[in-house]
Amino acid sequence: MEINENVKVACVGAGVIGYSFALGFALKVREVYLYDITEDVLKLAKERVHESMKLLIKNKVLDEEEAKNVEEKIHYTTSMEEAVKDAVFIQESGPEHYDVKHKIVEEMEKYAREDAIIASSTSGLLITEIAKFAKHKERFVGGHPYNPPHLIPLIEITKGEETTEENVKLAKEFYEFVGKEPVVLQKEALGFICNRLQMALYREVCALVMDGVCSVEDADKAVTFGPGLRWGIMGPSLIFQLGGGKVGVDGLMKHLESSISLWLEDMADFKKFPEEWASVARKGVEEELKNRKPEIGNDEKSLEEYRDNMLVELLKLHKKL
Repeated sequence: MEINENVKVACVGAGVIGYSFALGFALKVREVYLYDITEDVLKLAKERVHESMKLLIKNKVLDEEEAKNVEEKIHYTTSMEEAVKDAVFIQESGPEHYDVKHKIVEEMEKYAREDAIIASSTSGLLITEIAKFAKHKERFVGGHPYNPPHLIPLIEITKGEETTEENVKLAKEFYEFVGKEPVVLQKEALGFICNRLQMALYREVCALVMDGVCSVEDADKAVTFGPGLRWGIMGPSLIFQLGGGKVGVDGLMKHLESSISLWLEDMADFKKFPEEWASVARKGVEEELKNRKPEIGNDEKSLEEYRDNMLVELLKLHKKL
């Protein structure tokens, strides 16, 4: 499989994740086919693409002519054959049910090239099970994005029992070519890497709020204006490498070992969030939004716009846009 800007890419499933993948791919390759089963879903996807392009124009990532060219690269179709035929890479973003995905896999394989890589956006299903009835199990990988995929570069690549290392390598190379930052799980793990990391943090947020240590708003501020700023630049181990100075991350860990042990002993380790946490978190968020200015997002719509604008600026600094 040759990877270059002239290849055809297919996105199967045109929901929130699927349309965003198609847009992200269209920024880098010649043509992208976006498939779904109804014209209504495709119409909404096209509208979402256009709205997302307006944000990129506003942030001077693209001018209007460039944005028009990108939009014209995306072809919308209800024909699986038209979508996947001759595509070198297929990103499947269908519903999170094995039976549905099995039908999608069967339909894709009727028309796909035998050497096409098929990546599933699944956030929790096993690739081995998704490809259970596939003719070419070796070419299936997991390609789990972070939303919105056309902005956030991370892709978590997972393997099935019969996925070949060569196809994992090709998937990684493709994602890198289109500007993603792929990470490869060496073995299956529930929740992958990032969901586990963010839930570990959120569990501690829950514990601090429920124990009366701080409010939801102050926990959010603590992350945003403390470690979150550094994490937006580099990962925690690199941060600790700098924090350790000449002695590095290992020296820092040894130096703080006695204090860290006390913190860990006192931290939450529950396996299920308290039943009341959802309503406590919601009330805390509603109060937090009241205290935010409109220009930094104080309702769902403006908050999403603020997030995306900030993502664009950060990605520019990372030389990703």
